[in-house]
Amino acid sequence: MSVSDARPRTGSVAPDVSAAGGGNPALLGLPALLPGSLTLGLWLIGYLDTDTLPGGMIPAVTSSSGLFLLVACIWAVRVGQGAMAAIFGTFSAFWLSLGFLLLGVINGWFGIATEPGLRAGQIQNVEATFVLSWLIVFATLTVATLRLPLAFTAGFAVVCTTLALVLGFVVNGNRLFATLGGITTFVVCTIYAYIFVDAMSQELGGEALPMGAPIQQ
Repeated sequence: MSVSDARPRTGSVAPDVSAAGGGNPALLGLPALLPGSLTLGLWLIGYLDTDTLPGGMIPAVTSSSGLFLLVACIWAVRVGQGAMAAIFGTFSAFWLSLGFLLLGVINGWFGIATEPGLRAGQIQNVEATFVLSWLIVFATLTVATLRLPLAFTAGFAVVCTTLALVLGFVVNGNRLFATLGGITTFVVCTIYAYIFVDAMSQELGGEALPMGAPIQQ
């Protein structure tokens, strides 16, 4: 499948939206996914120390991934790619809401207590609710897009796995969950980088890369 059109491959390359003069929103949306995901993965494995720099993830997750995925979503709407718009819009909403959550926690926007013990419990509750909500959303997205080639479904499934591991870390505080979540985040980045290479290759006249048959025909 060409990621220029979020529909399953049926034996031939799907129509390229650039043929209609609108270009391919995936060429922006897919790389925009990577900075926020990589930054999150680096935090989960302990490379990015958010204890001493609590706002360290905000530029990547909000400005880079959140905003530019929103641009890709609008672009997809304008060229009539509803499924692609839904996917990019969902990811944009995730990254923008994560950035807002981080800003709120750091700046005390949500009425979080100042007493350390109470504050830690409140933050844990807010973060667990946030992660669980998005886990349900991405699980629904995974099921709703089973007609897409396997690479897309695999990417969404690994996103769900990552969120489940992060939820375990938030609730239990076990660093093993965080480390495993970081590893699966890098797997997500690898999958979407592969899909981006496919999109760019086809944009430049190359052959489509294998994406795997859809689970649901």
